[in-house]
Amino acid sequence: MPRVRDFNGTSLKSFDGRGNYAIGIKEEIIFPEISFDKIRKLKGMDIIFVTTATSDKEAFALLKKLGIPFAKANN
Repeated sequence: MPRVRDFNGTSLKSFDGRGNYAIGIKEEIIFPEISFDKIRKLKGMDIIFVTTATSDKEAFALLKKLGIPFAKANN
C-alpha cells in the first residue's frame, strides 16, 4: 500500500452492502511513483472496487485474497 507512516489498513466500513468497496485518498503523494517536486496542487481521489460478489462478506474475501490490507476489527 502507499507510503503512510501510520497506515493501519483500509476501513472495514467502506462496503456498500452489495459487494462493492470504496476507498478515499486525500493526497496522491502517498504513492511512491509520484514525485512531490512535480506536483503543483495536491489532489485526492476515490477508488471504488466493483465486484461480482453478492455480499460484503464475499467481497471482503475476494479483496483480501487480492492483497487489500484491511484494518483489524476492534473486538
